[in-house]
Amino acid sequence: MKTLGIITVLVGLVLTIFSVVTVFTREKVVDIGKVEITRDKSHKLNISPFIGVAIMGVGGVILLLSKKKG
Repeated sequence: MKTLGIITVLVGLVLTIFSVVTVFTREKVVDIGKVEITRDKSHKLNISPFIGVAIMGVGGVILLLSKKKG
């Protein structure tokens, strides 16, 4: 249970620091017989830093509860 709390806190910290994630998708532009032209298109995923802080809080609660049991 303690390791789950630590992992949750670390995931929340990473989400707080890196609030923008860029994902690339490949789309087909032209397809003529054997010739195919594709391009990479970027998409930005904006994540609120408050979500990371909330996840860190949940991880802290998990850590506190695991110390009381063990």
